[in-house]
Amino acid sequence: MYHSVADPTDDPYEITVSPDRLDAQLRWMRRQGLRGVSMRQLTEACARGRQHNLVGLTFDDGYRDFVDHALPLLRRHACTATVFALPGRIAGENAWDPLGPRKPLLDADGIRHAAAEGMEVASHGLTHTDLTAADDATLRREVAGSRVALADVTGEEPAGFCYPYGHVDERVLLAVRDAGYRYACAIAPGPLAGPLALPRVHIGQGDTAWRLRLKLRTNRLRHRALAGSAVTA
Repeated sequence: MYHSVADPTDDPYEITVSPDRLDAQLRWMRRQGLRGVSMRQLTEACARGRQHNLVGLTFDDGYRDFVDHALPLLRRHACTATVFALPGRIAGENAWDPLGPRKPLLDADGIRHAAAEGMEVASHGLTHTDLTAADDATLRREVAGSRVALADVTGEEPAGFCYPYGHVDERVLLAVRDAGYRYACAIAPGPLAGPLALPRVHIGQGDTAWRLRLKLRTNRLRHRALAGSAVTA
């Protein structure tokens, strides 16, 4: 689970990795015989029993730096990834982070460019709202409405959804299912873990080779009971 790829100096939420750090992390992953893929590719491989050595790479929030910095590195290392975009904030900024700094989000051209380069574009809701605290009308708009809005941009209905803040409960999960998504990503969904609440591991600026190795091992042990699982980062 990545977010922004930029200068991490001013990063109160610890969600930013530098391009150099991402480059090193992807290089380490390839040296381990692992290949980064989008969540759509990963779930399709799981369905065929061919997920061995695949790592699902996700980039939450749809920051503009995904195209500027992450995309060239993903291509360099022969990886794909899923970028979870916010169609209700196209060309906007991360106004949901009160401490800042303000980071620009992808515009429509950037979203289409990512898709044209082989990246999966999936939904993070419309506006980055905590869906577990949303009323029913807002929940439908954020979940089903964002699917329609992204299809208007890319020409393809997204297969995946990512719960803002990683927050999910049974009501929200059912709304995602009813909207037609085939998978959804959370962070630590507990008993809801499954295809519509996939657990992920946060990757940050401090994750050097030994920490990546530890996270890989811990993740496999923690989620080995998840049917059809694979490593997701």
